[in-house]
Amino acid sequence: MAIPVALSNRHIHLSQKDLDCLFGPGYTLTKLRDLSQPGQFAAKEKVKLIGPKGILEDVRILGPVRNQTQVEISIGDGYQLGIMPPVRPSGDLADTPGCIVVGPKGVVELKNGVICAQRHIHMSTEDGARFKVRDKEIVKVRCGGLRALVFDQVLVRVSPNFRLEMHLDIEEGNAAGLKNGNFVEILKEG
Repeated sequence: MAIPVALSNRHIHLSQKDLDCLFGPGYTLTKLRDLSQPGQFAAKEKVKLIGPKGILEDVRILGPVRNQTQVEISIGDGYQLGIMPPVRPSGDLADTPGCIVVGPKGVVELKNGVICAQRHIHMSTEDGARFKVRDKEIVKVRCGGLRALVFDQVLVRVSPNFRLEMHLDIEEGNAAGLKNGNFVEILKEG
């Protein structure tokens, strides 16, 4: 059973408080395009990230706003910034490094919130039943092609609101020769 792939580049999810600080009070994000997961979108707005050793320009904001600001970068981005982002599921921000976020109207100094998102699969409740997996289960995933490999430690996220898709960061996707829209499969043990 095939699962479509989406590669994720560096991005940031902002709280309304931090969005207001960076863009002005009461600011609303401008939708550039919808993302595959219902209600999620890439915004036109971008920010700059500053770490102890470097800067990342033009980091896209993803909407809608969240309760807590979260920066998702790759391990390579972390080297450039001088930050070692832990590999974590989205939302698991305890004991993570921070960085400075610069917008057109302000600056936010994050004490924490920088992660490298754990590779994961979004799927609906029906997909979970079809694939015989449950929410928060860890699976292995195989991708074919000239650079075929098996991804271990893939987190499954099951929700009635999700659409079937595996998310990898751009570095992992490139290592496997994957592009958006390619397909992978869950490996079943035994």
